Amino acid sequence: MVDVAEVIWGLATSHVPSIGAAMDRGKTEAPHWKDLFDGYAPARAWLAEHRPDVAIVVYNDHANGLDLDIVPTFGIGTADRYDVADEGYGPRQVPDVVGHPDLSLHLLESLVDEGFDLTVFQELEVDHGLTVPLSVWTPDPGDAWPCPVVPILVNVIQYPQPTAARCYALGQALGRAIAGYPEDITVGILGTGGMSHQLAGARAGFINPEFDRMWLEKIQTDPAALAGLSREELIRQAGSEGIELIMWLIMRGAMHDEVARIHSHYFVPASNTAAGVALFDNRQGAPA
Repeated sequence: MVDVAEVIWGLATSHVPSIGAAMDRGKTEAPHWKDLFDGYAPARAWLAEHRPDVAIVVYNDHANGLDLDIVPTFGIGTADRYDVADEGYGPRQVPDVVGHPDLSLHLLESLVDEGFDLTVFQELEVDHGLTVPLSVWTPDPGDAWPCPVVPILVNVIQYPQPTAARCYALGQALGRAIAGYPEDITVGILGTGGMSHQLAGARAGFINPEFDRMWLEKIQTDPAALAGLSREELIRQAGSEGIELIMWLIMRGAMHDEVARIHSHYFVPASNTAAGVALFDNRQGAPA
């Protein structure tokens, strides 16, 4: 029997920059933040007991590591290290991110062979889209995050963004690519962004809790239904920035059809953004 990699869990989480700022400034017990961070606690406790060998973080850059003159639909980092970007007020005081070039290159080859033409980043600075989810997972990383990271980037900023169906298909291909990696390692996948929010225009401040709660349920039980939503319907229901939820579908597509929900939590508001977290155990036979 050949040893291969295994996805052991998937974590979906918002990447609101103010979540990182609240942590960095010691505000997590403040009245307007406490409920959010209390909601993270069960997921953090479980994740601390299930540390993977490598994490894949599916996120979007916010014009910090990339120039908006060139916005790839999908991208992947292949570097051995990713510095934390300066987003205009200095880099967050968190560790830089260690990469896993060997797994990155394997995933790149497999995904290209399946028809996903990813842009390759041999150098990349990572912004809050990646570091805040790592902080949601590990609030006190010390000198290093729990494991090396493979960043996968998605365009959710400039039209036309990839469809939900295309993201779900990418996730399924990603799952096959991981299963084809010829080393006995464990992998955790983070799908980031959302939930419903709109930051500008006539609907600035828009939040749709009913849609968000539906999404939190179906991301476990019926992700194919979510993948059937059009770009226009996602924006109508979740707001112009709520389309970030397509990145959750990449995470979910890489997992088994049936997964066990460990924990989920929903909180409004966080920087005019509905913030959700959902943690799933992907191991076969895991208790529900």
